[in-house]
Amino acid sequence: MLNLQIQNHKPLREMVYDSLKMQILTGKIVPGTRMMEIELAEEMGVSRTPIREAIRKLEKEGLVTIEPRRGAYASTITTSDIIDILEVRQDLEGLAGSFAAKSMDEDELAELVEVSRLYNDAVKEGNVADMIEYDTRFHKVIVDSCENKILVNMIEQLQEMVLRFRYIYYDDFRRASKMPAEHECIVAAIKTRDGAAARSAIDKHLESLKQIIQEDGVEQKK
Repeated sequence: MLNLQIQNHKPLREMVYDSLKMQILTGKIVPGTRMMEIELAEEMGVSRTPIREAIRKLEKEGLVTIEPRRGAYASTITTSDIIDILEVRQDLEGLAGSFAAKSMDEDELAELVEVSRLYNDAVKEGNVADMIEYDTRFHKVIVDSCENKILVNMIEQLQEMVLRFRYIYYDDFRRASKMPAEHECIVAAIKTRDGAAARSAIDKHLESLKQIIQEDGVEQKK
């Protein structure tokens, strides 16, 4: 049930939409799950109207698929979808990294180093939630420090898709075994203010993810 006391600054329909969206993005509502209005309304303690409105809005965003005479389902993610996302990230985040190597200030660099350390600890502990959090923050620090507003906005438009991908990717945290070393290569390039090396390190990091996804495919929980 929604926590109305915490979120009562928002209209009910927005609260329902935000809740369902986050459940889909984080895999709590797994791809292919049927979105039953009655069941969701009972679970969230609301009427069917805000549920219906949220489902329609989520369909427009590609997170829900509505099939005639069958109902609404959380959209699936294919291997091809993830590869497409990674290819776009390679170009955009690589460019951001090359800018960040020149523009990142000492406070931002210190934050990047600390987030990298926290991510490494999460991998050692097998803490998937922390891996997702610190992996997201690691890349965000780089992008936010690149000082190119248009590029930052373009990358931000991908973030919801990237978040959903991370929850699927990290379902097997062993896939993260190479990532601490790859992150450290990125940090090292930025520390030396070498834009070309930073771009190359980010490109290799995302290319490695692509190869793993192409080899493993996408296994989604049922």
